Amino acid sequence: MSMLVQTSIFLAAAVCAVPLFKRVGLGAVLGYVAAGIAIGPWALGLVGDVESILHFAEIGVVLLLFIIGLELQPRRLWVLRKSVFGLGAVQVGVTALVISLIAHATGLQWPAAIIIGLGLSLSSTAFALQVLAEKSQLTTRHGRSAFSILLFQDLVVVPVLAIVPLLSPSMTTTESGSLWLGIASALGVVIAVVVAGHFLVGRVFKFIASTGIREVFTAAALLLVIGTGLLLESAGLSMALGAFLAGVLLADSEYRHALEADIEPFKALLLGLFFIAVGMSLDLGLILKHPGLAVGLALALLLGKFVLIALLGLFTSKGLDASLKLGAVIAQGGEFAFVIFGVATGAGALGTQTAALLIVVVTLSMAFTPPLFALAEIIVQRRRKRVSVDTVEAPIQEGHKVIIAGFGRVGQIIGRILQAKRIGFTALDASPEHVDFVRKFGNKIYYGDASRLDLLDAAGAGGASVIVVALDEVEASLRTVQIVKNHFPHLRIYARARNRRHAYLLMDLGVSIFRRETFESSLELARLVLEGLGLPHAQANRLVETFKRHDIERLKIAHASHSDQERMIYLAKEAARELEEMFEQDRVQSRTADAA
Repeated sequence: MSMLVQTSIFLAAAVCAVPLFKRVGLGAVLGYVAAGIAIGPWALGLVGDVESILHFAEIGVVLLLFIIGLELQPRRLWVLRKSVFGLGAVQVGVTALVISLIAHATGLQWPAAIIIGLGLSLSSTAFALQVLAEKSQLTTRHGRSAFSILLFQDLVVVPVLAIVPLLSPSMTTTESGSLWLGIASALGVVIAVVVAGHFLVGRVFKFIASTGIREVFTAAALLLVIGTGLLLESAGLSMALGAFLAGVLLADSEYRHALEADIEPFKALLLGLFFIAVGMSLDLGLILKHPGLAVGLALALLLGKFVLIALLGLFTSKGLDASLKLGAVIAQGGEFAFVIFGVATGAGALGTQTAALLIVVVTLSMAFTPPLFALAEIIVQRRRKRVSVDTVEAPIQEGHKVIIAGFGRVGQIIGRILQAKRIGFTALDASPEHVDFVRKFGNKIYYGDASRLDLLDAAGAGGASVIVVALDEVEASLRTVQIVKNHFPHLRIYARARNRRHAYLLMDLGVSIFRRETFESSLELARLVLEGLGLPHAQANRLVETFKRHDIERLKIAHASHSDQERMIYLAKEAARELEEMFEQDRVQSRTADAA
């Protein structure tokens, strides 16, 4: 079968399965896996040579780690050192110990049990980071913790692969002595990459960028990622770790965003191919032969690691919600388990049938990850809804005249100004992680959904005079305004509008005092741009003020028609013509004044 035909099959499978799974809420990752199962050797059999495809598709994981590295400047990576070598080391150590003990209890010899424990303690970087990226949770508390653990796991693969042959019954003294040699070689390669990256890579990209040939710049970016990965792989390290290191070295470079933009399309396609290959590699024959054993072991692995990691999160003060999500997102087995079990089988330390069963278990655990994470999110959401006002934090009855609903970017600035003026306020926010974070900086804030009548009542809405609705979500903002209008009509509402559409909806509810969150800053930036183009300060100010007054007036005029798309298009064109005429009049008046 030609490469073009195979490519068409992969693309067709992805196009059919991924949107469907995304639509029903199962996520893109599971869609790719299902597509791989469908076209794999155990279903339709449209594509063979799964091992080669899986090996090639791992470049997607490599590119993913490179882009993550670009987002982490060296100083930020240094800040993560405690999480990486503390939390990561404890997770791998505890998980490997527990699984090894269970494996030994089932009758396996200690060498095989230790290999299984080490292999299954690792998680799938590709699956975990993709699930977090889909949910935009990479920068959350559990997202950062998951990344730290996964980074340590990538680091620990090297010594694990070095240890596996030593556990073989046929291990020799020479092999034992090569362990330290291998570690020293790997360390030397890392140092060489860091030095070369610091002194050479920036200059090379500067030279290539000066040619103005974009495709060569893209080729150089791919060469850097794959070349660094291969170099570290030759020293016994993982390609993914090499790519991550290359990304970190370029994180402070002026070419960072250009590199990210060029690599992103390749990363997305190859990562999808990796997940398809995982689905293709699933041995359905073994599952059909021993369905209870395969599925039972996969669920046991998934739930066991979930409990262990969640408890670890709680022990390290991550909070219950973050710990549940952390446990769910990295509970699966990882792609490095395939490599470890393969090496162990070749060295005679692990039986062939046992390795085949373990690979099926790891693959199934990957496939079960998106549903498990979705379940964890549901549990967290329901738990938050059950939090009663009495358990939020001692009575909120402080008699403050101001309530701030939503203590994010906008709410915090308002709160700081009020605090500086010594005006008391009660702040409410629905994110437990956000509440914990803001409290560390000395702000008084309480957990709760401001659109709940009982919480507003407990917050003293009956005796307050002002409520600032600064919620990020449009629906939550509108619900809160409606509750206030219905039950606390005496409160003056000052609202944050995310955009023009949100402003119209607030006006529908009778809110007259609101500000669009980016409007004022955009006007100020436009004024600076005009001055930068040579316009006098007074004229730039006048033009911006003219635009501001005109836009606010047009907002009021268009409010009555905001649900009529054709009418809105007409009004927008009419407003643009009016504004051009007003600016032209200003230009003529300015010339006349200059001539006089």
